Amino acid sequence: MKNGDIRQFSKFIEDWVPAEASIAIAGGDNYVTYIPGSHDIRINQGQPIPSGSITERVYLQKSRVESLVDKSVFGTPYYGVGYPLEDAESGFRGALTVILPPDYSFKKNTSLSFIVGRRADVWIPISIEQVIYIESHQKKTLIYTEDGCFTSKFPLKTLEQRLPDSFIRIHRSYIVNISSVKHISRDLSSNLEVTLKGPDGATLLISQTYVQRVRKVLGF
Repeated sequence: MKNGDIRQFSKFIEDWVPAEASIAIAGGDNYVTYIPGSHDIRINQGQPIPSGSITERVYLQKSRVESLVDKSVFGTPYYGVGYPLEDAESGFRGALTVILPPDYSFKKNTSLSFIVGRRADVWIPISIEQVIYIESHQKKTLIYTEDGCFTSKFPLKTLEQRLPDSFIRIHRSYIVNISSVKHISRDLSSNLEVTLKGPDGATLLISQTYVQRVRKVLGF
C-alpha cells in the first residue's frame, strides 16, 4: 500500500474508531502498519499474516469478516472486524482489521433495554432511556432517574459491559446517559465536568483517565 493510502486510513481511524480498538493494515503477505489502542495484540510492522487471523480470512473470502479470535493466534484473544481494501484498477490489495476487546461481541448482542432497580423493598424495571446516570458509591450501585434514586445489585463494571452505546463512562464512579447531558464545561481548576438534565441537575467530574475517550465519542 502507498503511504498516502495509509495516512488516509489513519485519519479515518482517529475520527471514527473506538479508543479501545487497535488497527492492523495488511498488504501482500505482511502487516504494513499497526495502530495500537487500549486493546493491543502487539502486531509488528512487516510481521507475516498468521493462520486463523481475521486478516487471513478477509484475504481468503475477499469480503467483510467479523468474528471472535482466541488467544492461539496472537497470544491475546480479540474480536475482529476485517474489511478488504480494493480499487477499480488493481482489484484486491489487502485488508484493514479493527481489533476490539473479546467481550465486544457479548456486549453487542446483549445490550440491556432495562435495569431492575430497588427502592426500600420494591423492585422496579427501569427503561434504559429513563436512566440519567449511574454511580458507584460506598460499594453500592446507584441508578438516578427523574423518578428518584434506585439501587442495583450489579457493580458498575458489569453494567458498563451491558449498556448500549448511548451511555459513556466518565469516571471510575460514574456512567452517564449521553442524551441526559445538558452541557460540558470546566470548573475553577480547569477540569472538565458534565452537567446533567433532570430535577437535580447534577454536575459530575470527568476524570483524566476518561477525558480522551469522552472527547472522541462526543466530538469536541
